[in-house]
Amino acid sequence: MALVKNKSLLGIALMVGAMLVFPFLDAVAKHLGNEGIPVVEIVWARLTIGMIITAPLLIASEGVQALRPREPWLNMWRGILILVSTMMFFGALRYQGIAETLAIYFIQPLVITALAPILLGEHVGIRRWIAVAIGFVGVLIIIRPGFIEVNPGTFLAFGSGVGSGLSLIMSRKLASGSSAMANTFYTGLFGSAFVSLAVVFFWHTPNFEQFLFFILLACIGTTGNYLTIKACQYADVSLLAPFGYTEMINAVFAGWFFFGDFPDGWTFVGVAVLVACAIYISNRERIRRQQTEVADPGRL
Repeated sequence: MALVKNKSLLGIALMVGAMLVFPFLDAVAKHLGNEGIPVVEIVWARLTIGMIITAPLLIASEGVQALRPREPWLNMWRGILILVSTMMFFGALRYQGIAETLAIYFIQPLVITALAPILLGEHVGIRRWIAVAIGFVGVLIIIRPGFIEVNPGTFLAFGSGVGSGLSLIMSRKLASGSSAMANTFYTGLFGSAFVSLAVVFFWHTPNFEQFLFFILLACIGTTGNYLTIKACQYADVSLLAPFGYTEMINAVFAGWFFFGDFPDGWTFVGVAVLVACAIYISNRERIRRQQTEVADPGRL
C-alpha cells in the first residue's frame, strides 16, 4: 500500500517493468528478421495485432465508446512517432552495429529531460540531470561503442532516440485524458493505419510458426507500451527518463539467453552503475515524498 500511496514510485516501478519487457521484443524481432521477414512487416505485426488484441480488453473495461479517441491529433502523432522511431532504429542497424546504434539511441533520456520543462512545465533539478548523465555513462560502459565514421545509420539512430523521447512526452500529455488501455489501443490504431499503406509493397506471407511469433511480438510490444503509458500517469517523464537506461540490463540477459552473448566483466560494472543510479533516484523520490508529507500532510 505504501508503494501505491507514493504515485511517483509506482510510476518508476511501471517504467522499469516496461524496460524489462522491451528487450524480448527486440529478440523476437531479430528472430523474425533472420527468418527473412521485412522490417516493415515486423513493425506492422507489432502494431496491428497489438491493436486487435487490445480492442476487446478496452471494450470490456470501458465500453464501445472508448474506441473513439478523445484527443485524436495527439494520439495520431504519438502513433506516428512510435512507428517512425521503430523503423529508424531497425534501419540504423543496416549501417552499423547494435552497440553504436544503442549508444546514439540513448539520447532519448537526455531529450526527455531537456524538453519536459518546455513542453510539460515540469521542474527538472540538478539531481535529475546528474542521474541522466550517470545512467548514460553506465550504458556506454556496457556497450562500449567504437569510434565510427558518420553514416546514415548515425542519423537514423539519433532520429529514433529523439522520436522515442517525444512519444514518451506525448504519453504524459495524454495520461490525464484517457486510460492507459485506451491510449495503448489508439497508438496501435494510428500506427497501424500508416504502416499498412506501406506493408503491401513488402509483404512476405508468414508460415504458421512465424505467425505465432507475430502474435508474441504484438503481446510483448503492447504490454511494454501499456506499462510505459501507465507509468506516465503517475510520474513526471523527467523523473522516469533515467529509468529508460534499465532496458540495457535485461538486454544483456536476453542477448546471453537467446543468442549466447555472455557478458564480460565490464558489462557487470555497467549494470551495477545503472542499478545504483536507479536505487538513488528511487530513494531520493521516497525522501522527497516524505518531506512533502511532513510539510503539508494534506497534499498528494
